[in-house]
Amino acid sequence: GAAGPAPGSGSGGGAAAGESWYLALLGLAEHFRTSSPPKVRLCVHCLQAVLPRKPPARMEARRHLQLGSVLYHHTRNGDQARGHLEKAWLISQQIPQFEDVKFEAASLLSELYCQENSVDTAKPLLRKAIQISQQTPYWHCRLLFQLAQLHTLEKDLVSACDLLGVGAEYARVVGSEYTRALFLLSKGMLLLMERKLQEVHPLLTLCGQIVENWQGNPIQKESLRVFFLVLQVTHYLDAGQVKSVKPCLKQLQQCIQTISTLHDDEILPSNPADLFHWLPKEHMCVLVYLVTVMHSMQAGYLEKAQKYTDKALMQLEKLKMLDCSPILSSFQVILLEHIIMCRLVTGHKATALQEISQVCQLCQQSPRLFSNHAAQLHTLLGLYCISVNCMDNAEAQFTTALRLTTHQELWAFIVTNLASVYIREGNRHQELYSLLERINPDHNFPVSSHCLRAAAFYIRGLFSFFQGRYNEAKRFLRETLKMSNAEDLNRLTACSLVLLGHIFYVLGNHRESNNMVVPAMQLASKIPDMSVQLWSSALLRDLNKACGNAMDAHEAAQMHQNFSQQLLQDHIEACSLPEHNLITWTDGPPPVQFQAQNGPTTSLASLL
Repeated sequence: GAAGPAPGSGSGGGAAAGESWYLALLGLAEHFRTSSPPKVRLCVHCLQAVLPRKPPARMEARRHLQLGSVLYHHTRNGDQARGHLEKAWLISQQIPQFEDVKFEAASLLSELYCQENSVDTAKPLLRKAIQISQQTPYWHCRLLFQLAQLHTLEKDLVSACDLLGVGAEYARVVGSEYTRALFLLSKGMLLLMERKLQEVHPLLTLCGQIVENWQGNPIQKESLRVFFLVLQVTHYLDAGQVKSVKPCLKQLQQCIQTISTLHDDEILPSNPADLFHWLPKEHMCVLVYLVTVMHSMQAGYLEKAQKYTDKALMQLEKLKMLDCSPILSSFQVILLEHIIMCRLVTGHKATALQEISQVCQLCQQSPRLFSNHAAQLHTLLGLYCISVNCMDNAEAQFTTALRLTTHQELWAFIVTNLASVYIREGNRHQELYSLLERINPDHNFPVSSHCLRAAAFYIRGLFSFFQGRYNEAKRFLRETLKMSNAEDLNRLTACSLVLLGHIFYVLGNHRESNNMVVPAMQLASKIPDMSVQLWSSALLRDLNKACGNAMDAHEAAQMHQNFSQQLLQDHIEACSLPEHNLITWTDGPPPVQFQAQNGPTTSLASLL
């Protein structure tokens, strides 16, 4: 190259040398940061070496941001990270433009404040950053998302929805229909969580139109469609409409197949406000498996639920090796919650109990996960207690769950199951009447779920049956059948048929009883529902005996014997597990370890 002044000679040369020296240190720091694994200590040393020489304000702000970022992401040195990020935020606000440093410092700093439980310090910081970032579309949108998320974690969904509405309008003004859809879909998700169904419907309709009309990167378009369809599917499932949801679910499954065939184009969008994506492709895949499992469990296709759970959990294990995103643990817990319910129905109590213990372990690692799933955990333990006939423990678990939940559908589900415990105990009429009044399917039913209302009719039928009021029981059970047939709720259909069969048997109407029990048995085998199979085979045995069909009676007796043996073995195995002690836990965080105990301590009478 051309000869120039020696380094450091003349005033300009000094500044240039200072700058090149500074840039060399930055380059070295970046080299150490991106090494595999990152050489954090060396990176920090390089950045700190800039300190003694007073660099220009822009360099100083950037250096504080880099140090704060490295310390925040790679060490547990929160105090130092905070100090550097606060300086970066302070200095960069005095410098015109300089958006990337200014807003990244604000974003990271508020994240760090939240980790330290200083949410009230994070909120004004984000509001200030949002206020001064209106000329920078990418950062303005990102900071709005961040503050909305913060309000959501605090369960202040109204403030979060307002911010997402502001974001949607801003994205429309800066010509980003893609990010507008992301804001609106996020708002739709929160409205669904709040059960504001009147507002959800027009919003989802608008989202559907925006998504269909948007012409852009195919992966971004399909990911918007996945978000949109996941909201629709979960909306149907929340409403217990297992049959009506099928077209949406099918579209969603096709959509995820399309995404898996598309290549991630590295072409950056021309509009900086479009630089967002909802979820990585792999996370979307797990999410679609998850909603499929939710559907299969509600509809009573339990083998299908098992198959998709296995696929999703395998995918999650792979992802968690490389990615510690908290959403993966949430997916894992929700999958386990559904498969545990399936296991209890299919007669695999010991496996269910071990999986409940697995959920406890996941919740021990994250206080937030525990606070979001504590009520579900106690509900699952209550269902397990019913399956091993520990009715006092079941009552305690459901009572704990009721205390912990504010979710209306879960509340109705728990009350329904608690009512079944009181019915079985036979001596709790006062409590039972007050519970049944709160879930009266004929009058002011508290939730819009088709499935839960059908279950409430079934519980009424069961109670009337135990009281010997057979005509009333038949009316309630026919309502359940009407509702469960309308939405393919196989388990409720099977339970109602076998109970109706039992009523007709008691009334001496053997032909009508047989017409109920045979399809109940077929459906229970298809699900498969072990307790309905046990009940149906006992009825078939008695029916055939009463009608003088010795061969059929013998065959049914043999089936009943086989089911009894399987259930008994599983019962003994479950009650012998150390995890069985979980049934006594009703307070505080999940217990860390379990004492092994000698043999089962529960009555087997109900099974035999």
